[in-house]
Amino acid sequence: MQDFFETNTFGSIPNEFITEFPGRIQLWIKREDLLHPEVSGNKFRKLKYNLLQAKGANEHRLLTYGGAFSNHIAATAAAGKIFGFETIGVIRGEELKDLKSKWSPTLKYAYSCGMKFHFISREEYRNKAYEESIEKLKGLFGDFFMLPEGGTNENAIKGCEEILTEKDKDFNYICASVGTGGTLAGLINASGRQQKILGFPALKTDYLNDEIKKLTKRSNWELILNFHFGGYAKVNQDLIAFMNDFSKKYGIILDPVYTGKLVFGIFELIKQGYFPSGSKILAIHTGGLQGIEGMNRVLEKKNMPQIIL
Repeated sequence: MQDFFETNTFGSIPNEFITEFPGRIQLWIKREDLLHPEVSGNKFRKLKYNLLQAKGANEHRLLTYGGAFSNHIAATAAAGKIFGFETIGVIRGEELKDLKSKWSPTLKYAYSCGMKFHFISREEYRNKAYEESIEKLKGLFGDFFMLPEGGTNENAIKGCEEILTEKDKDFNYICASVGTGGTLAGLINASGRQQKILGFPALKTDYLNDEIKKLTKRSNWELILNFHFGGYAKVNQDLIAFMNDFSKKYGIILDPVYTGKLVFGIFELIKQGYFPSGSKILAIHTGGLQGIEGMNRVLEKKNMPQIIL
């Protein structure tokens, strides 16, 4: 397992130059989406040390949480198949239990990897961290190695610290999407003192600042709160048009939940004069492309333009 992570990580992830804006402002993208075809982006990083710990403890069963379109659910299922772990997904949405035909492409993929599902109500999902809930799951499935929703824990942050390397020290700004905050915390911890880390939350919330402060002691970071497009997994025609245009111009597909909003936000900040002249910006492509098929189905039902693959 260690060889798998080392082979797929070090020296293999390019920084792609995108374009130079007026004022000699350069934008580059680190292609973490190319880490692995099934366990890609920040999920690869978050799972690395968790899976090594599980293997070292002779654990055979992984249990984690997520919604019907969760990148984390898909990546955990794929990793379980690769490394021989049994995987269990506790899925938000009890109504999906007997509606396999209504499963998202993400759930169908995870199921094809061997993941077993336990569907629970949204109310029960909100209480998932309580000991009573965890003991109930142990009664159903036996002992397991638990991964939190989104994968963020100390092991995950340690893995995300490896996203940045020495070759990234000359960037003035490091930009990344934010879900649970683990990826951003890892970037903050690994950054140089002279670098500014900008997080672009993908969901409409006011608690992330406090959450990230719990995950890192450093202060060279800021959350940019204006580009969530109404909340988690919400999009509009402007965002879809931007993503499709970006893909045509630069040959890089963005996902609608995280990296699309990230790169849209960076372009807007540049237009607004946020970055000083001569700034060199590195955006982290955290993967998540598996979710596009499901999003396109939603867009089709709404008679909206689809994301071009």
